[in-house]
Amino acid sequence: MSFLAPRAELRRRLPRCIAGLACFGMGISCIVRARLGLAPWDVFHQGLSNHLGLSLGVMIELTGVVILLLWFPLRQRPGLGTILNAIEIGLVADLGDAILPHAANLFARWAYAAAGLVIIGIGSGLYIGSGLGTGPRDGLMVGLNRRYGWSIRRSRTAIELAALGVGYLLGGPVGIGTLLFAFGIGPIAHVTIPRLSLPPLEP
Repeated sequence: MSFLAPRAELRRRLPRCIAGLACFGMGISCIVRARLGLAPWDVFHQGLSNHLGLSLGVMIELTGVVILLLWFPLRQRPGLGTILNAIEIGLVADLGDAILPHAANLFARWAYAAAGLVIIGIGSGLYIGSGLGTGPRDGLMVGLNRRYGWSIRRSRTAIELAALGVGYLLGGPVGIGTLLFAFGIGPIAHVTIPRLSLPPLEP
């Protein structure tokens, strides 16, 4: 639907979507710099990165493309924001890895972790609130709900736990930061998404 949005709406929504995805990617970089454990999906991405010798950002992009292929049997339709999500977050995550200084002490690591969590929460509010389409991973959750009747909570939990488990087996970093993200991102997004959301696009 977002591909067919009026130009005026795209001019209003697209910058918010791009800014939100950039925040998301930079937030991931902050959490990586914290070295306290990554978010469940990023544990998976980093585990693959360790084995394949590709950067974390490239693995985020490749995983997003593969997940989009799973949308077809679930009859999910990508929006413009979906495609941007699959590309931009990984690019910005690698950029952040190149420019952010290393944390010199434990205080700096915790500061990175907290900043990353808040930045991702703001980014989620901006890109989800732009109404230009869900990201590949969220769309998979929605597709399972629509196609097989799984509750959003069940599908989200199953997907996150599967990504975390496989990522851990691949050597992805799990730690207190993983728990911080798992329990912290929901309350932050609960605040940011309603406040940063634009009215839904008309069908």
